[in-house]
Amino acid sequence: MNKPTAYPIEIEIPTILSYADGSDGIPYVHTFDSGSPGAHVMVNAITHGNEVCGATIVKELLDQKVRPQRGRLTLAFANVDAFHNFNFESPDDSRFVDQDLNRVWTAELLDDASQNSSELRRARALRPVIDSVDLLLDLHSMHERSDPLVVAGPLDKGVALGRKVGVPSTIIRDEGHSDGRRLRDYGQFGDANSERNAMLVECGQHWEASAIVVAKDCTARFLVSSGVMDEQRVPAGWIQPGSQTSRVVSVTHAIVAKSMDFRFAAPYTGLETFAKAGEVIAWNDGEPVLTPYDNCVLIMPSLRQLRPGVTVVRLGQLVAQ
Repeated sequence: MNKPTAYPIEIEIPTILSYADGSDGIPYVHTFDSGSPGAHVMVNAITHGNEVCGATIVKELLDQKVRPQRGRLTLAFANVDAFHNFNFESPDDSRFVDQDLNRVWTAELLDDASQNSSELRRARALRPVIDSVDLLLDLHSMHERSDPLVVAGPLDKGVALGRKVGVPSTIIRDEGHSDGRRLRDYGQFGDANSERNAMLVECGQHWEASAIVVAKDCTARFLVSSGVMDEQRVPAGWIQPGSQTSRVVSVTHAIVAKSMDFRFAAPYTGLETFAKAGEVIAWNDGEPVLTPYDNCVLIMPSLRQLRPGVTVVRLGQLVAQ
């Protein structure tokens, strides 16, 4: 097993207790209605408690009293129990309390009263507001230091939303994870016949300062593109200059660890591209893992959550533009 890199914590961990009293009785969730017609737009942070760049962005929007000009705007801190467990000595441990909040988003699981956990209780509390959202931005960060990316899900509309917002420039088209459904794929977000849509953005490595810059840029562009406010109303300096050309990478394989005996062939961090099929990228319980085709892209390789059955890297193919 490769030893994970210990990244420095370059960012301040925000204090969010002052926003505990939320709208409509949902703690840490704040909805503002412009009184004018428009979409219901949501910016969601800390689906994982250790992914703090999103918490910084939502707190700053609340601190600066950013309000929609049209429609409604919801600003939410999701897994606050995990976030409040954050420990500088072991920051990865605050990803969740009992289970991954980003793997519980099916109606069947949320409706099953026999299932209970800290994350399920929070998802059930969030569900009424999420069921009314037209456009969702779910802010995340990554275990390893990689260029930022959009996770667009399997549908054309997810890719289209990523392109409309315009950043980050790499859009990952995928089917999700075998161990549970993500928030971005929940309900009508994952229905090709619905106009409701969602994007998940991986802003950078959890602790790097540049993740905050990416999150601000993406959030501001998302709010403007959604129509809830004009560019002049987003916080000054959030939108970065210039525009980027999007590329789409379609996930074809998920590599799952067979045991604790998994190691990569090099210290990959993400978006490495291998020119030829048949190159060895890792060993899984002693068996080589080979690139299945030319120009294979590694997506979010990491061993920080290594255990049998966990996806440690996904493989993707560049889609012709």
